[in-house]
Amino acid sequence: MNSTEHSFDWLQRWYTEQCDGDWEHSWGIKIGPLDNPGWTVAIDLEKTSLEDRDYSAESVRRSETDWIFTRVQERRFEASCGPGNLTEVLTMFRLWAEGAKADSGEGAMRAGQSAPCSPLGASPGLCTGGKTLQGGHDVFP
Repeated sequence: MNSTEHSFDWLQRWYTEQCDGDWEHSWGIKIGPLDNPGWTVAIDLEKTSLEDRDYSAESVRRSETDWIFTRVQERRFEASCGPGNLTEVLTMFRLWAEGAKADSGEGAMRAGQSAPCSPLGASPGLCTGGKTLQGGHDVFP
């Protein structure tokens, strides 16, 4: 990983490399807000070198506003995160795409581990695995 290249710059370059006159008409990248607050990220992997690469879902919860959920489902990298974690999520995607899975640190759950329905501890209503976030909102798009 080129540590001098910002993750947003890297993502723009990765996107441009996928564009072949057809790919960008059917697939792409979506980044949007969550109203709890936070971010959602969806990066289509169809017709890319990543479409069949294994990915272990990640769940990191440090506080009510500092959290990350990532997974690959139906050839799409999907992430939801706290309001200050967007760059971290994009860096996780970048490291995985470049072949080096990011170490998610303390509090992370690996695939195969069950997540409690309230990964933020005292915040009832937040569930993992694409279920429900506070206020009835989806964790994953």
